[in-house]
Amino acid sequence: MDDKSPHGALKDDPRLRPYFRSEDERRRVTQAMFDEAAGGYDSAEALTALGSGAWYRREVLRRNGLVEGMTLLDVAAGTGLVTVAGVALVGPGGRVVALDPSPGMLAELRKKVSVETLEGYAESIPLPDAQVDFLSMGYALRHVGDIDRAFSEYLRVLKPGGKVCLMEISRPRGRLLRGLLWFHISVLVPLLARVSGRHADVGRLWAYYGDTIEAALDPDAILDALRRAGFKQVDCSVSLGIFREYTGIRPA
Repeated sequence: MDDKSPHGALKDDPRLRPYFRSEDERRRVTQAMFDEAAGGYDSAEALTALGSGAWYRREVLRRNGLVEGMTLLDVAAGTGLVTVAGVALVGPGGRVVALDPSPGMLAELRKKVSVETLEGYAESIPLPDAQVDFLSMGYALRHVGDIDRAFSEYLRVLKPGGKVCLMEISRPRGRLLRGLLWFHISVLVPLLARVSGRHADVGRLWAYYGDTIEAALDPDAILDALRRAGFKQVDCSVSLGIFREYTGIRPA
């Protein structure tokens, strides 16, 4: 598969060509960027979210039905920003599994919380069928090479009646807001991280983040892909014009 595939979470966009030209290259390049940025990721994320990130992630999970005793799979868990919120909600009687392709990011996650960790991609989840009650993904859908395969995997590992909840940043409708968002993520956050001494190595990853937001699929295409995979009650809610929550239920 190459990045022109209609199944990819990123459209063919000129701004992404400096990063990679094929799916294999995309995986190598992005894993290297995430590994290099792992140590400074949380500091840069806090600058990006202006301090609202932890509260918002937990509220999204709670509002969408993650409760005590459930089994949660957090896909593209990174340093565990969503995982930590999930652990607090499922409690000691629940189970949390964190999946990510970056060893460096998972190493940072394990410093925060003791959960099962799996190294792998959304398109090929190393779990048996019908294992989890709730599947989360925080701001990583646009890094998936094949969303049809990923969503089929999500459906497979969820128990009947289980829920998928995908948090994502989408392009604002207005040109001015789009420009401001890109500047904030791609320029301002890396600059602040560098001048504050908080890991200059996040710069390339955050520049890539800004470009992937511009190149990402439209919300309707993501909703259609969830329906194609077999999810029911597919929905999307939006906050502040950019923060989206895509949800769906595996039929009983």
